[in-house]
Amino acid sequence: MAALLTGGTLGLQATSLGHGGTYRGPGDTVPPGGGGGGGGGGPSTPGPGGPSTPGPSGPSTPGPSGPATPGGGPSNPAPQGPTTQGGGDSGPDLTTWQFWWGFNKEPYLNLKARIHSGSTATGSDDFFIGHGQQSQSKDNFKPSEADIRNKIVPVLIDAIENETNNDIVTAALIALAKIGDAKGQDGVSQFEAVIKTRLDDSVQEISETAAVSLGILANPASIDILEQIAMDMPEGRRVVGKPESQVGYRTRAFAVYGLGLIGYQAEDPAHRERIVKILHSLLESPRFSTRDIKVAAMISMGLVPIAQLANPEPVDGEEAPVVMPWQSREAQIDYVLDFFESENDKDRDYMVRAQAPRAVSLLIQGAGDYKEVVANRLMDYFGGRTQKGESQLRQSAVLAMGAIGDCDEDKADKEIRTRLIKAVDDADQQVKHFSLIALAQVGGNVGEGDPSKGLAEIRKHLAGQLAKGKSRKSWAGLSIGVMERKLADSDGPVSSDQLNAVMMALQDAKAVREVGAYAVGLGIAKHIAASDVMQAKLDEMSQDEARGYIAVGLGLMGAQGSKEQIQDIVKKSKYRADLLKQAAIALGLLGDKSVVTELLDMLKNDAKTLSSQAAIASALGFIGDSRSIDPLVAMFQDDSLTDKARAFAGVALGIVADKEPLPWNAKISVDINYRANTTTLTGDGGTGILDIL
Repeated sequence: MAALLTGGTLGLQATSLGHGGTYRGPGDTVPPGGGGGGGGGGPSTPGPGGPSTPGPSGPSTPGPSGPATPGGGPSNPAPQGPTTQGGGDSGPDLTTWQFWWGFNKEPYLNLKARIHSGSTATGSDDFFIGHGQQSQSKDNFKPSEADIRNKIVPVLIDAIENETNNDIVTAALIALAKIGDAKGQDGVSQFEAVIKTRLDDSVQEISETAAVSLGILANPASIDILEQIAMDMPEGRRVVGKPESQVGYRTRAFAVYGLGLIGYQAEDPAHRERIVKILHSLLESPRFSTRDIKVAAMISMGLVPIAQLANPEPVDGEEAPVVMPWQSREAQIDYVLDFFESENDKDRDYMVRAQAPRAVSLLIQGAGDYKEVVANRLMDYFGGRTQKGESQLRQSAVLAMGAIGDCDEDKADKEIRTRLIKAVDDADQQVKHFSLIALAQVGGNVGEGDPSKGLAEIRKHLAGQLAKGKSRKSWAGLSIGVMERKLADSDGPVSSDQLNAVMMALQDAKAVREVGAYAVGLGIAKHIAASDVMQAKLDEMSQDEARGYIAVGLGLMGAQGSKEQIQDIVKKSKYRADLLKQAAIALGLLGDKSVVTELLDMLKNDAKTLSSQAAIASALGFIGDSRSIDPLVAMFQDDSLTDKARAFAGVALGIVADKEPLPWNAKISVDINYRANTTTLTGDGGTGILDIL
């Protein structure tokens, strides 16, 4: 189990550290999740990078105000989050836009690329799925390979081999996997051997973290052992130290995600085919009825597209051959769609089915001829005269349209837009909100024909929701930013009128929820014309949450004129951990290298509490400056600090030295329906894979 610190300082409602360190700032929520693999409930917002989601720390526990901080710092009461509609126990309102931002923010922040320069283009095919390895940077603040291999790697290996504290070991496992093996002539993975030693750990959290770490490492040599663990086979039981009993469902689920991550990176088609065959077996076997394992398998299926696109043609006079999902992409897509539509199959749980639309939306990329088939089958679930299926199925089908539809006049695309506009009348509040984001993404996909009619239709709808959408106003403002950014990245026709409408809404807004959404939307769209209004709002708002969103928005749009104002926030926020972190990240987005020196000084002289140490270490990790390596290594090895403080330093080292520009789990989190949740995905004390930094 992950450690959960309640009643912490600085208004922290909960600081959760599990699987390598999840930082929970003021207002983050950990809604209920199902136990025993039944997995339901809402997500916790993953990781830092944007301000935290407001809300109480549990389903019925109001968020505590933090006590006064040692050293004379002010107390900072945690904001009271919105409650779930419909009565009953107080709890987080999972329909708010902050949850969507929490799961989708990384490609927009793309912080590593900004710090190191030579960033992945945000409009590229790799932008939203985590590809885009950095070209050699001329920026000497980027950690060198020598520093990574000589300073960071040895201390992480030592921790894995010798430490006993859960938090430190899991932080080291994830960090080492993120760094990845140095290229050797023999192709043997040194790190795989180190990580595997922790698979049989008696502590569940360490064992499952080792399993997913093998996936993050992405060495195909790990397929064998992960298959054995995922399938609960004899060798898998032996390796995890359970020769006489079953492998726990959590370790198996983490191994399944590990297989998906390896398949995502695999260059050899045979490796992909093998992994898809394993995932298919897990989805089809009644023996693996545990929801967590099957959700992991369906999500992973979308990460591993089969290279062969079309099914083989039948030979004259013979029946068409049966083609399995691991033999062609077409068969793979058909299988996932059939699984989604299996309403009366007791072995196909609706929460597992709810992950299928996203998997299909990933699999049809590069298989455009299948778009209309996929769209028509998914559209049966929303925007019609009747509402079909459980709400999670409708939510997922709506979200998938954002990757499938576009703005031209093809029959399928026109119907997608019509259905998404009608979906705003769905009985489920989340469907309404997701329909706005999906419609914005469709609007940003110009298509091959004339996009003018489609764009006009979408802009009219979003403008109407911004003006009078009640609870949907914040989603509409965010969605307009998403759409105009996508258009700008593809050299499409950007509407300054739409963005100016969001700017005017921000100027008049008072509620934190709306202020944050508009600020982030304008930041995503890089609408620099709004920077003066945003800076004025930054001074006007008193709530840390709102100010954090505004700072991040200014950083996203590259508002250099706000640098001094945000620097001042950093200097004054040493006792306000979450605001400090967001302001520091905003400065990182603005290319302010001086923030690293400021943070290092705070870490050395001012950070006396776990929350402040965590915030500073996280910010240093995300900014990724080479100057942070030595002090973070020293912090990681300092036995006079708490184990959790040391673990956060390990987390930060993993982020600094990450081999990929985006966090590894962005491959899973972006566009996911986080309402179709299991505890191994996200939730309950920060113990899911999307809660790992």
